[in-house]
Amino acid sequence: MKKLGLLAVLVLAASVATFAQKKEVNQEASVVKWTGKKIGGSHHGEIEVKSGYFEFKNDNIVGGEVVIDMNTITNKDLDNEEYNQKLVGHLKSDDFFGVEKFPTSKFVATKATKFENGKASVTGKLTIKENTEEVTFEVVKDGNTYNANVEVDRSKFDVRYGSNSFFDNLGDKAINDIFTLEISLAL
Repeated sequence: MKKLGLLAVLVLAASVATFAQKKEVNQEASVVKWTGKKIGGSHHGEIEVKSGYFEFKNDNIVGGEVVIDMNTITNKDLDNEEYNQKLVGHLKSDDFFGVEKFPTSKFVATKATKFENGKASVTGKLTIKENTEEVTFEVVKDGNTYNANVEVDRSKFDVRYGSNSFFDNLGDKAINDIFTLEISLAL
């Protein structure tokens, strides 16, 4: 009877080890920085994580979701408060992210490689303005923090303002379609 009990405990322990472990994103300790470029310059700022989690199996990402609060977008390079708020207002407007209608953006992890030397490749579905595209990027693990630099092509998400993909003859008023997210998620 003792052997049967011990066997049951070992089977239970083995089955628990094979299930994915869910870890919540610590919103206060996580940072998402954005950079957008245009001819002759760039702007950068931050945006807050609203919620998120990742699922791990054997310390490898097997799923997860991160939701970004688009209403929290800020600018960090313009010292003049009037110009700063003008840019932030424009980014929140329908010209860019339309945050009144689309208050959040979301990334859902669908697959990842195993971590080797603290790095893994993660693929998932990024949704901005109800447009969803698959993206793949490298994640670097540093303790309980996961860092990534993600290049996003805004033209695929119907963010049209100043884009050569949608408008002709913009000249030096063109804004690059690619913007960068520098992400640091603490779990």
